[in-house]
Amino acid sequence: MRDSDVKKEIERIEEALERKADNARELGLDYEPEEDLVYRLRKRAEIRRQIPTRKSVQENQPDRLSNLLEEAATEIERLRDNNISAGIDRNTIIVSEYDIGTEEGLNKFIQSRNR
Repeated sequence: MRDSDVKKEIERIEEALERKADNARELGLDYEPEEDLVYRLRKRAEIRRQIPTRKSVQENQPDRLSNLLEEAATEIERLRDNNISAGIDRNTIIVSEYDIGTEEGLNKFIQSRNR
């Protein structure tokens, strides 16, 4: 992935996180984008790629750990998208008797759907 592609992807993710935070605030939930795991993984990858003393930066080579961080973030997003498609989003959806904003509420909701 080129640096320009990475920057565009980070901008896209930051915009999505801001929308997610707005949605959470509308629902009365606390949510800070900087606390999101995907955001932190991508930000760490971006920072690693900009450290001028890193050998991979000096040789204009890919940073394998940064790529792995990006890959993990992408996989987490994919899994989240699948959960949203199934009607589960623990950060933004509250279903009547289940508080999906908590881990316990999410587990109860999932158990009820699997019955």
